[in-house]
Amino acid sequence: MRHLMSPLDFTTRELEQLFDLANDMEQHRERYAHICEGKKLATCFYEPSTRTRLSFEAAMLNLGGQVLGFSDASSSSAAKGESVSDTIRVISCYADICAMRHPKEGAPMVAAGRSSIPVINAGDGGHQHPTQTLTDLLTIRSLKGRLSDLTIGLCGDLKFGRTVHSLIHALVRYENIRFLFISPEELRMPSYMTEMLREKGIAYEEVIRLEDCIDSLDLLYMTRVQRERFFNEEDYVRLKDFYLLDKEKLSLAKDDMLILHPLPRVNEISVEVDDDPRAVYFRQAQYGVYIRMALICTLLGLTGEEGGNIC
Repeated sequence: MRHLMSPLDFTTRELEQLFDLANDMEQHRERYAHICEGKKLATCFYEPSTRTRLSFEAAMLNLGGQVLGFSDASSSSAAKGESVSDTIRVISCYADICAMRHPKEGAPMVAAGRSSIPVINAGDGGHQHPTQTLTDLLTIRSLKGRLSDLTIGLCGDLKFGRTVHSLIHALVRYENIRFLFISPEELRMPSYMTEMLREKGIAYEEVIRLEDCIDSLDLLYMTRVQRERFFNEEDYVRLKDFYLLDKEKLSLAKDDMLILHPLPRVNEISVEVDDDPRAVYFRQAQYGVYIRMALICTLLGLTGEEGGNIC
């Protein structure tokens, strides 16, 4: 049995196989429409989510499986004081695989240690968000044709953003990657991340103004300033509109630059950008369904119609 706690749980070779499977599912959905018949996915979400939870549910339904679970801690026995360890042991009696989101870092890892079914970390605090990272990597590979030789700008909340932390950890395994960290001083990339990059010899630069570097980017990964990660409202209000990607700034970018965003969007990307062919964040959300379909099948060890093991 295997769990997914971090994007590093898969080797780059295993990731290539996972992405190939996801792309095949995109092209031949009917081939996989019944592969999870009789299987159940439990979605245990202790904090709010739209895209992640619904994309997991859509993925399982696309595979012919069923879904059960909860979308808020207040509607689970956690409200009565039940521990994550006890919850997952009970869920293991009802489902074949579990996707868990939790505000506390490490909670899905605790669950995995007591579970008798595969557990997928669907986001834990400001720590990891591995399925979003797999979504990002699949989007980049599918639309750019590669995961190496890229200059990547990460813009916005780099201090609390688990999506950017996970993505960096995943991308440093590929060749000739360069990062530009675009943020206000208060939301800079944590030192443990920059120290890791220095140890690995990965090039990075920290800048404040998006306009100063957008022309050099192959990818721009925008993030929102996350109200739920702030300790006081005053700091959030002061920083929430620090960046706004609009047509004027986008006119400075390369014609083939891609704009990604894990969503939800608040004010950081103007709606006028949505129709630009470089804006791929809604396609990115669709890729999130395909990668989760591939991941569910892989962790369940299911076989395709051709008879070969797909994991």
